[in-house]
Amino acid sequence: MDGNHAEAGVTGPILHFFRGEIASGNFTLVRRLAAAPGTVSIENDAWNAALWPGGLKTTDDHARCVGRLRKVMGPHVAALLSQGLSVVLDFQPNDPSARSWMRGLIEASDAAHRLHSLEMENAECPRRLAMRDTEGAHEFMASEAESARLADDFRPPHSDEGFFIQRSTPC
Repeated sequence: MDGNHAEAGVTGPILHFFRGEIASGNFTLVRRLAAAPGTVSIENDAWNAALWPGGLKTTDDHARCVGRLRKVMGPHVAALLSQGLSVVLDFQPNDPSARSWMRGLIEASDAAHRLHSLEMENAECPRRLAMRDTEGAHEFMASEAESARLADDFRPPHSDEGFFIQRSTPC
């Protein structure tokens, strides 16, 4: 099995997903994990931008589009995992509803999982977000106010949700 699995003590497919503020480094970690053999990456911002061009102007637009995408993507992700592929899923598990959806994918596929929690100084994310948005290389651009709102809306997972959380520093 690939190095990511051996490192995590997993011998089968694994669902990787991420918790972190906007611009906390999850995109870089997604790319690194997705480079492993037998692993596919599914990035909600790329799918949403392609499906609804110009439709991701606010965090409310993003939440609406992500909800629609989950309905279609859920069975697909579970099928990939069931077929032995690992999935790097860049859909933020920032609230119990999103994590419940991910829990359903894990249970439907009987796959292992890792919730990667990116830890970063609060002042660093707005600086990185401004730099990222200036470069224009990312599909979803959020203002500093929207980023702060999303951070305020985050609800950390509780131990009774049963996720294996791997704390990471930004890449």
